[in-house]
Amino acid sequence: MIVRIMGEGQVKLADSHFAELNKLDDELLAEMENGDGEGFRRTLHALLDTVRTLGEPLPDDSLEPSELILPAPDATLEEVREMLSGDGLIPG
Repeated sequence: MIVRIMGEGQVKLADSHFAELNKLDDELLAEMENGDGEGFRRTLHALLDTVRTLGEPLPDDSLEPSELILPAPDATLEEVREMLSGDGLIPG
């Protein structure tokens, strides 16, 4: 799976990590629904750090289609809310 972190670039991530990312996405969605800004910030950073740690960065000149687009680390709760589908940032 190719994941884009807005403002950073793309990362190739094994599909086997999907469940771990989905768990963090569920936490992020709950924090957003509860207006928990501190929890939102903490979980967003955990999600992005997990993608960076488990994934392999693609070269900057690579333009692969992204299967998943994640917000920038400094995105606000409101900006991320606009990106959400009913399932959160990660479908499923």
